[in-house]
Amino acid sequence: MTDAVPTPATMCIAVLGGTGAEGSGLAFRWAAAGHQVRIGSRDEAKAAAAAAGINQRIGRQTVTGGTNAAAVEGADIVVLTVPYAAQMQTAMSVKEKLSGKILVDVTAPLQPPKVSQVQLPAGGSCVVALQAALGSEVKVVSAFQNVGAHHLPDEAYTIDCDVLVCGDDKAAREAVIRLVEAAGLRGIHAGLLVNSAASEALTSVLIFINRTYKVASAGIRITGLQ
Repeated sequence: MTDAVPTPATMCIAVLGGTGAEGSGLAFRWAAAGHQVRIGSRDEAKAAAAAAGINQRIGRQTVTGGTNAAAVEGADIVVLTVPYAAQMQTAMSVKEKLSGKILVDVTAPLQPPKVSQVQLPAGGSCVVALQAALGSEVKVVSAFQNVGAHHLPDEAYTIDCDVLVCGDDKAAREAVIRLVEAAGLRGIHAGLLVNSAASEALTSVLIFINRTYKVASAGIRITGLQ
């Protein structure tokens, strides 16, 4: 597989599940920052409508919508933003097209109705399980699990949350750090992919905090860094 890492000036970003709150919010931020974005969905018409809405908001035609397979084709980085129940099926449906690419998995293993309770899968991390299923030809990186979707569509809003980035390939992690920065957030190298279990568990903790304190977007900050 290629070791090439996309640069911010050349990024074409595919967002699978990009019609949902998290996916569409991230797609909006990347498009507003000047990147090409392809929204993927099982429903092609729904993806096209989501893309048209973002294009209208930013005033230029940089977002397209189509099937998940069409979105992955030619993309530099692919971002998986579907619910946990659809994570494995969605990724495996485009497995061949993911070969040689970086796949950013945003998944947290939330199991309704008890989403505010940590329920990690056997093995500890749903992202690690996905890497095992996809194989070494895909560089899976974990990120964005602890970022609430509420303020993502507001380009002017500064989201007070760091993004823990975990992955076994350092260059792939660095590429995702730049992707995080393009969305207006701070990315933190958080170690190997197995460490994703911490981010995945924190999602339920943050949901509990949101509910308890009646806020929309509790987040995390790593202190002590320059």
